[in-house]
Formats: sequence, structure tokens, C-alpha cells
Amino acid sequence: MTNKAVRDRVFAALKINASYFSSPILGVPATYLDEEVFYSDAPFLKHAPFITTLIANPNHIGVHSFDDHQMEDIFAGTQELETEMLRMVAENMFKGEEKQQDGYVATGGTEANIQAQWIYRNYFIKEKGATNDEVAIVYSEDSHYSMPKGANLLNLRSVILKVDDNTRQIIQEDFENKIEEAKKDGVKYFIVIMNMATTMFGSVDDIERITAWLNESNTEYKLHVDGAFGGYIYPFTMPDSPYSFKNPNISSITIDAHKMLQAPYGTGIFICRKGLMQYTKTEEAKYVQGLDFTLSGSRSGANAVAVWMIMMAHGPNGLSVRMENMADKALTLSEDLQDLGIEVFYEKGMNIVTIRDKYITPVIAKKYRLVSDHYGEKSNWWKVVVMKHVTQGTLDQFVEDLRLSLG
Repeated sequence: MTNKAVRDRVFAALKINASYFSSPILGVPATYLDEEVFYSDAPFLKHAPFITTLIANPNHIGVHSFDDHQMEDIFAGTQELETEMLRMVAENMFKGEEKQQDGYVATGGTEANIQAQWIYRNYFIKEKGATNDEVAIVYSEDSHYSMPKGANLLNLRSVILKVDDNTRQIIQEDFENKIEEAKKDGVKYFIVIMNMATTMFGSVDDIERITAWLNESNTEYKLHVDGAFGGYIYPFTMPDSPYSFKNPNISSITIDAHKMLQAPYGTGIFICRKGLMQYTKTEEAKYVQGLDFTLSGSRSGANAVAVWMIMMAHGPNGLSVRMENMADKALTLSEDLQDLGIEVFYEKGMNIVTIRDKYITPVIAKKYRLVSDHYGEKSNWWKVVVMKHVTQGTLDQFVEDLRLSLG
């Protein structure tokens, strides 16, 4: 869509919403943003649909992707944009069947990952009669910290899998042994997390190898994909990967729009197959139309609108070009560093290059704001993330500085 078409569509959605400025709204404990700080009559707002939505302050509480569209009538216009965006993600990016996925815009990947764990814990409790002691969360040692955080919040045990130090892949023998040990220790049901790009390495778990063994061993599990990092790049650079809803083993996916998509922070996305969101229905939320199914409850409608705007402005071809450009730069960087004899990890199709600690001096780490795998401890790796602002000139200078540091 053209910028004008995007702008017009958002303003049309805001007109469908009830307005705190002009509607007799008495029952909602909210209002527009503080007018002493955020001016609602600023002339530029007629060309700024996202900021206008921020000021209007719609609440997207609940889930709006159900067939009966259980929306708060007061915000139906912008909630419809969120639903449309979620369908683009689920059906176009992740090849789901039409209207066979639910989801919502979360505060970030952490919340979305915990939402998945919460759903599957409740599923096993309700459908299988499980106790908490009989459910475990399975993830690799490279997984995001939201996994142990979720296990702590939900009172579940963790099964942490070792990875190969060079390939960053889950070690099959360790995986099989730990699942069997957990079964002997009373665990009957497993919430398995697969990484579609880890935060530190950009490494992508071999989902087909892992699920093949789980299926052959008759292990009862639900599988969630943590694509908080890779979700907006890997489907474009590796479109034939098994990380899609065409894979029957996948039940849900997390992605973050506030990374490669360049949306504002606070725009994680959770999507799952139909029939799963019901396991986190909060019956006590009687005053919410359609009740609530989410961890966060009240949510910023403006952030959801921002994601819709970016996706519609660029379209699939524009996003593909952007993501491939970042991945190409990262690939070139990894090749240039390896030509210097520097040990790196690089996952094809991703935009992270991770470098062994022995090649990084404190001066270089500080100059380029590199990120360590162990702050406060002995670092093993430092990572470079090729984002939109990273120019080829900066990468070339980084390689030259490394070359000089090596003598």
C-alpha cells in the first residue's frame, strides 16, 4: 500500500473506534493521553497516524482473532487492524491455513514465550489430569532467559539440553537421555521449545531431528517456536524451512516486531493454532467483552497499528529485500573474518555473527558496542548484529580494526 493508503486506513479505523474526545464514554477507566504533554491538536498529526493512535490510546485487551470477533466495541476499528496483521503473519509468513490461528500483540517475546508455556501447562492439567510435577519445559542452554523465567512463574521443572560448542545444535544423546531421565522421575508431559534463531548466536534448532525422536518415542508434548529474534527474517531468507504451520508438530510461534521489522518496543507477537487460547481464558474478567486470554491484559493498540502499518507499507517483497540485505551483509562479514583466521559462528539466512572471545580486545568491544555471552564473567563469545542502521562501511572498518589488533 502507498503511504497515503496506509494513513487513510488507520484514520478510518480510528473513526470506527469510539473517541474519548467526542463520545459520551462513562464506564471505561481510561482516556486520551495527558493533553498538557501530548497535544491532540498539533497540525502534524493529520499526517501521523501512529502518533494519533498513541494519543487516542485504544486498549486492545483480550484476543480479537476468534471467529465471533469478541472485541471491545469501543475499539473495534483498530482491533480489526491487529487481527488483519496477525493473519498476515500466521497465513502469509508462516503458511497457516486461513483463519486457523489465534494470537495477539504482546509486550515482547518474553511475554509471548511465557504465554505459550502457560497455555500448554493448563492444557496438560485440564486434558490429561496432570499435576505440575508431571509437566516439564524442555529447551537448550542457548535458549532465551524467558524459558527459566516462565518455569519459575508457572512452577514447572526445566529440562535444559546441552549444545555442541561449534555447531550450537542440541546434542542428540544428551537430549534423549534427559527426556528419558525426566520420564523416570515422573514427568509425563513436555513443553518443548525450539529456537528459530537464538538471541546470542542466531542458531536455528534442528526441529525435524528433535521431533522425529519425540514422535518415535511416544513422548507427549506440545511444541512452541521461539522466533523472537528470527521470526521476521528467517521466513523471508529461508522460505522452505520447516518452521511454519505446515509442520504439524508446531503448535505456536513467538516473533518480535521491534527488532528487524523496526516497530516500537513492546511489540512481541504470539500466534497459535485454533483451540489453544481457551486454556488461558480468565473467566473472572467478566467486565471485559469476550473475557481475557492474555498474560498482559490491557495492551497498547498503537503498537499493533504500527506493525500493521509497516507490513502494509513494505509488502512481502519489500520486507524480503530488507531481510536478505541484512543476511547478505552478515554472511560477507563472517567470510571476511574467517579469511583472517578468526573463529566465528554464522547461521545461514540470519543477521548475527558471533566471534570467539580470544579475538576481541576490550577496546574493540567497547568501540563497536559488542554484546558478550557472559557479562560479569569470562566471556566466551561476542556478537555482531547486522541491523538496518549498520552500513557496509562500518562493517569494513570493524574487520580492519580486528585485522590490525591481530598484528
